[in-house]
Amino acid sequence: MAEYLTRAEENGTINIAEDVIAAIVTDAAKQIEGVGPAGQNVGEQISGKKAVRGVRVEKVEDEIIVDIFLMARYGYAIPEVAQKVQIAVSDAVSGMTGFPVKEVNVHVGGISFNV
Repeated sequence: MAEYLTRAEENGTINIAEDVIAAIVTDAAKQIEGVGPAGQNVGEQISGKKAVRGVRVEKVEDEIIVDIFLMARYGYAIPEVAQKVQIAVSDAVSGMTGFPVKEVNVHVGGISFNV
């Protein structure tokens, strides 16, 4: 069963499924050069918890915390790639959902040698 993040508005509430936010996060991260495949297996290996498509979303008060599990491509500076992912994910999630993003935690679980 899908979990929803709820936001009270003037005319009612808005419910956004965590899977929708995970899709936004995944798409934003894929746009960054140097990001390899994001996936559930990498997330489970690192955290021991199930992550939807390599993404875990948590709402704390009125802010969102995102954990994204991905692989970096060989030849790219991991800190630079991770910082670009943080910015892209934060902008995409806040822009599309209206929720402020408190944190974007990038977990690099390996290096991808595939192009």
